[in-house]
Amino acid sequence: MLNGTFKLALAALLLLLPTAMAQKASEPARPRARDIGLLVGVLPAGRLDAITDVEGVRVGHATLIRGENVRTGVTAVVPHGGNLFREKVPAAVFVGNGFGKLAGSTQVEELGEIETPILLTNTLNVPRAADALVEWMLALPGNEDVRSVNPLVAETNDGQLNDIRGRHVGRDEVFAALKTAKGGEVEEGSVGAGTGTVAFGFKGGIGTASRVVPRKYGGYTVGVLVQTNYGGVLTMNGAPVGRELGRYFLKDDLEPARRSERRNARPSASLNDDRADGSCIVVVATDAPLDARNLRRLAARAMLGLARTGSPSTQGSGDYCIAFSTATQNRIRHGDTALRRVELLPNDAMSPLFLACVEATEEAVYNSMLRATTVTGRAGTRVEALPIDKTVEILRRYGAIR
Repeated sequence: MLNGTFKLALAALLLLLPTAMAQKASEPARPRARDIGLLVGVLPAGRLDAITDVEGVRVGHATLIRGENVRTGVTAVVPHGGNLFREKVPAAVFVGNGFGKLAGSTQVEELGEIETPILLTNTLNVPRAADALVEWMLALPGNEDVRSVNPLVAETNDGQLNDIRGRHVGRDEVFAALKTAKGGEVEEGSVGAGTGTVAFGFKGGIGTASRVVPRKYGGYTVGVLVQTNYGGVLTMNGAPVGRELGRYFLKDDLEPARRSERRNARPSASLNDDRADGSCIVVVATDAPLDARNLRRLAARAMLGLARTGSPSTQGSGDYCIAFSTATQNRIRHGDTALRRVELLPNDAMSPLFLACVEATEEAVYNSMLRATTVTGRAGTRVEALPIDKTVEILRRYGAIR
């Protein structure tokens, strides 16, 4: 008989095989923003330009590609390597537009802390992922007497490319993402919770970036990870890429001739270019010593980063940001009733961190699209990846790359 540990490791390997096989069979890896000279903002990136530049933060994916209709997955963001229930971290949630499901958010808002890893998945799998996360937490050494856990699970709707009603993400997938979570480079694009997502009419996915504030202001790092599944008018470093590529929100209403062509065209399985509803989940990590109040202020700035990419945060978009601080001295020990002494940055020190969050969020979105690959899924729907050569040409023409 296989023991439990071996079974879990085998399950993780099998879940990740499709991604590994796809990479081997594909062209060389698609570029990140910096690879094409797309430098966002003025602050320097961290060593990896990823959320894992914040020490202790780990990321794991489980990617599901099965048959013709299953294109989904789950992504786990783990703030530190210990038992999060026993050593919680300060955290906050900011809602840009609340058309979405963020399980566990009310307790985070009330207590200003998180006690589980953060999971990203698809809309109808939030309850299943939350159940698996509870099981994971209850089984951790030291949690034998725990009778309440607040799982934090966010989502975007990948139902265009994925058989979302099948609710394919369950215990095995969640455990695989948590088990394989690691520091270092983060896999981006059409992986994990980004496997079936769409952004600005092109393939969306998982993206990440980071910024480091000047030493004068503490030298702190802000890392961001996004799950992009929203629309608008794609703008990259100020260049109107979506407009130039002819794919943007309200295009049919603004171009009557094209609308007439559409009416007379045969039905197609390809995506409607005009779609802008969707969602974007942003996870912000920092090693700056912040409390929940200033973490919420930091989280709010992620929405400015989304706006810079061309998002109007439409009526049907669930735009959420979860921010947390990894500052070791400010962790909250479960059940501790003694007087706590914490170190906190004052309000006047926040502006450099705000800028870091805006810039890292903007670049993370670009990375999610540049790294994403074309995906064909449910009912033959095909979503093309952002065309690199054409995009670079547009960025050059508008002076948006160096």
